[in-house]
Amino acid sequence: MVSVIASNIRKGHVVEKDGKLYVVLTAENIHPGKGTPVTQLEMRRISDGVKVNERYKTTDTLEKAFIDERTHNFLYQDGEHYVFMDPETFDQVPVGPDVIGDMAPYLQENMEVRLSTHNSVPISIELPARVVLEVTETEPVMKGQTASSSFKPAMLSNGVRTMVPTHIVPGTRIVVLTADGSYVERAKD
Repeated sequence: MVSVIASNIRKGHVVEKDGKLYVVLTAENIHPGKGTPVTQLEMRRISDGVKVNERYKTTDTLEKAFIDERTHNFLYQDGEHYVFMDPETFDQVPVGPDVIGDMAPYLQENMEVRLSTHNSVPISIELPARVVLEVTETEPVMKGQTASSSFKPAMLSNGVRTMVPTHIVPGTRIVVLTADGSYVERAKD
């Protein structure tokens, strides 16, 4: 363990509190006009998946756990678990849905991810910031919509809905952000 001030805690860090480990889901430093600056942390308790919200003074000290973070490749889904492989050791690591969370639709075969473990237990995962997906359906453009600024709903090949520019048609491959599924650009094939 290493002591870290609250304002330096980031998403993906693991902290120990009351003898339990928590993975940080969001970390926000808030500086009110008056009063003490605080760090708001949303965390998931690793042992049982319970989410907690905690507020600390930005100068409070937290215990950050030592985490092994390595590149893994996504192999396949096996029941509820997602199986990843360490490309150096070829060890296969099953990761539960509580760790994958809302990233599941963006997993693609052989995708390289950063998998963090504590004592060989998977605790958090980081996907590439962008993925290429195909648009499977879109709504037709309404007359009177200006072509430059309008977006329309679309369904992607992974089942996620997003908004795309009006010129995008089904079958188009696009780049989206894994953080929220938002459209970036047409894929350059």
